[in-house]
Amino acid sequence: MTVSLSTPSARLQRLLGRMSMYRMLVVLLLAMAAWSFVLSLAGALFYTPAELAATLATAVVSTLMASRVMGLLFRTFPQTDSALITGLLLFFLFWPTTDGVQLGWIALAGLAATASKYVLVWRRRHIFNPAAVGAFVMGVTGLNAPVWWVAAPLMLVVVIPAALLVLYRSRLLPMAGMFVLVATAVVVIRFASAGESVLEGLATALGSYPVLFFAGFMLSEPLTLPPLRWQRLAEAGVVGILFSVPFSLGPVFMSPELALLIGNLLAFAAGQRGGISLRLRGSRELTPTARELVFEPERPLRYRAGQYLELSLPHPSPDSRGLRRIFSLTSAPEDPQTVSVALRVSSPGSSFKTKLLALKPGARISATSVGGDFQLPRDSGRKILMMASGIGITPFLSQLRSPDAAGRDIVLVYSASSTAELAYADELAALGVRVVACTPEDPLRPGWTWLGAGLPDAAALAKAVPDAAERTAFVAGSPSAVAAARSALKGAGVRRVHTDPFLGY
Repeated sequence: MTVSLSTPSARLQRLLGRMSMYRMLVVLLLAMAAWSFVLSLAGALFYTPAELAATLATAVVSTLMASRVMGLLFRTFPQTDSALITGLLLFFLFWPTTDGVQLGWIALAGLAATASKYVLVWRRRHIFNPAAVGAFVMGVTGLNAPVWWVAAPLMLVVVIPAALLVLYRSRLLPMAGMFVLVATAVVVIRFASAGESVLEGLATALGSYPVLFFAGFMLSEPLTLPPLRWQRLAEAGVVGILFSVPFSLGPVFMSPELALLIGNLLAFAAGQRGGISLRLRGSRELTPTARELVFEPERPLRYRAGQYLELSLPHPSPDSRGLRRIFSLTSAPEDPQTVSVALRVSSPGSSFKTKLLALKPGARISATSVGGDFQLPRDSGRKILMMASGIGITPFLSQLRSPDAAGRDIVLVYSASSTAELAYADELAALGVRVVACTPEDPLRPGWTWLGAGLPDAAALAKAVPDAAERTAFVAGSPSAVAAARSALKGAGVRRVHTDPFLGY
């Protein structure tokens, strides 16, 4: 028997995966801006619609224009969605106004924020959150101090659901939760020490401080995050303390934007300290609908088996999927001269994949980051159960190719629409991996077990892998396949389940 592939969480993940993270942020920030106008028209917000409109237009136009200028100066494609996001964030930070001088300073903040993406870099990697840079420059110079008016209580009506969607889509809810917990706790303790009630401190922290907006839209900026979950939790804790404790260093006062910039420095120290440049060595067909691309890195790439790589490929007229895509690494970290990824090929494909697959050997492409916690346990004696659906086999290839897999007790349950779609089948056989194949036809591989079509349910899984309950499970594939496999694993008594859902593939 097979399990159902439809769950509410899987449907939500598929829906959110239809557009790039950047495009989703633009949509949500525009929705929040629209809500601010509704509140203003209803008299529920201190600022007039004219002040909101003037500030919004200034912030967005300045970042769009600065992005075009910087693109020309540095000979890169302008990042329209990124520029829109920066402008919209600045709109929520500075006091809305129609005063020409103050609007000029907001425009300058937009220029400073955009320039930071190109100037405040190390080996082609930008270090700081652009909006935080723009806000900090204005504040430290005294030209126009940010007020974070988005913390108005009635703005929470849209800030909370929008932030939750961003954090759910980016899988950063634990990190955001850590920040919110620490920042709120510190504010409550400060209020209690001053003789105020705990409830009043809690209401102030969540209703007057920009805690939730900061967690959902500032701290979560992907290019300024460390690669591992524990590092992100640590950064969130440090930033939460800095965010909520007022103090100064000489003329510089602690502020939300400065707290974030300090966190960005910590993240930079923990991650790839420099941009990632790759040269395409070649490609090969894995299945009728999948290809593997093999690159040579300009400098050795530090990563761990099971992690992902975000590729950046600027091109004219990108679709809603954007200019960046995340792919699981299939190469072994121990080979410093090889970086490989695999992807599903569909028709019609996204503009990104079309451009990527058209690259010729020798072409160069950049990557923005490496990250992920989908890694085998350090204890090599722990039994492993891998469950892959379709192109979800990719992170497991990196793990199985690594010498770290040698000697481990590993079972791979591999589901595909046909035997022809079993990517890396020859290599899996050569590696001696114990494979349980879930395909309509028997792949007829020596040593493999065939279960039939579709992912197994709990009973079939327990029968095929009798000691499943003793194993630590890792699941990768589409959101619906991951949800179904997780359900089957729980039903079979597996307690430790790590997942890696592939969005938008």
